[in-house]
Amino acid sequence: MVIGPMILATGMYKLQFWVPESRSYHGELIGNGQTRAQIGVQAEEDRWQVLVTAPGECAVDCQQLVYLARQIQIALGRDASRASHALASARPLSAEYEAKLQREYPQLQRYPLDLATFTKGANDKEAPQLWIVDPHSNLVLRYDARVKGKDLLNDLRHLLKLSNIG
Repeated sequence: MVIGPMILATGMYKLQFWVPESRSYHGELIGNGQTRAQIGVQAEEDRWQVLVTAPGECAVDCQQLVYLARQIQIALGRDASRASHALASARPLSAEYEAKLQREYPQLQRYPLDLATFTKGANDKEAPQLWIVDPHSNLVLRYDARVKGKDLLNDLRHLLKLSNIG
């Protein structure tokens, strides 16, 4: 009686028969144990983090991702204390943008980005990217500049719901 379902399940697994192809997340799943340090960001954070990396100039795409990271953290509502948002840039920011960050993004954490390490660890070495990082500094999901805020928010809420850490 027990052997029949086991054989059926094993056969379905081996033959990849009736295996769902959909996924419940929108970003690119990292899932290989890669850490924040392996993409050139030296930071200590014990909460979930929405991290923007800018290997080049922090231009329009980068600034939109920084804005999105802040909006996501605010949109978390009661879970906002479980996450933070940060910017890691390889180049100095313009004085104008630096002043804007000081004024409008007081909780934004800023880190230097080691470009040599970043180019070894990241897929897209030129464009700004947004990452969800867990409290153990593991990279969980990666997004490019075309990410929709609602998709990112849904992914982060799902991770926070399933997680007992951070």
